[in-house]
Amino acid sequence: MFRLIEPRDDVSIAAIIREVMPQFGACGPGFAINDPEVDAMSRAYHSARAAYFVVESDGVVAGGAGIAPLAGGAFDVCELRKMYFLPSARGSGTGERLLHHCLYVARGFGYGACYLETLAAMDAAQRLYSKVGFLPLESAMGDTGHFGCDRHYLLDFT
Repeated sequence: MFRLIEPRDDVSIAAIIREVMPQFGACGPGFAINDPEVDAMSRAYHSARAAYFVVESDGVVAGGAGIAPLAGGAFDVCELRKMYFLPSARGSGTGERLLHHCLYVARGFGYGACYLETLAAMDAAQRLYSKVGFLPLESAMGDTGHFGCDRHYLLDFT
């Protein structure tokens, strides 16, 4: 169902990010769509305490999500990053399974909490984050550069 990203997945994941984010109005400055890592996700997550997973269905990459240290954050806080799915992969429970997997990996890396940023327009994602136990924050954490995001959440593993 999902596996670690490989270099051969970079083009597919970049295309998914560039297709999905504008559907929610996230295409200008301050959004992850503009991050330099988008075109080389396999390289960006090939570092200590980071991992990115792709969802594959019938040999086609349909989405993904990753975890990495929160830029400008505490050592024990990771960030859930770039969790996007094509419409064909939504609503099947795949996102929830992948989210749980990312959190499991994060705990294994020694993180004590997971932070994420999203948009008010991403209703289904916010429902999922709340269901899993993420709590809304008043403001952003760290220094992600994603000033376009208007919703922030944290899940404390302790």
